[in-house]
Amino acid sequence: MQRSLQVLTACVLGTAALAAQAQVSQVKVWAAACANCHGTNGKAQPGMEALAGKDQAELAQKMLDFKSGRKPATIMHQIAKGYSDEQIQSITAYFAAQKK
Repeated sequence: MQRSLQVLTACVLGTAALAAQAQVSQVKVWAAACANCHGTNGKAQPGMEALAGKDQAELAQKMLDFKSGRKPATIMHQIAKGYSDEQIQSITAYFAAQKK
């Protein structure tokens, strides 16, 4: 019985770890769409806004403002509408965690 419990626990932990890694990979895919303007991992070229290391709440609010139309833009309002609020939270957390 003890061995069965150990195997079951290992399977559950392994599955949880794989799910967490899949979530991280998905966020990286979403964030990659930002690279054209904001640079790889949010490290923008001069003239564009860098996202790496910025405050997550501030980034999320900007994205939500683009999404709702409160913040005018040429393209960001269209891009932001393609993400759910939860996806925006994940993407902005990813950029906030990147080193400047």
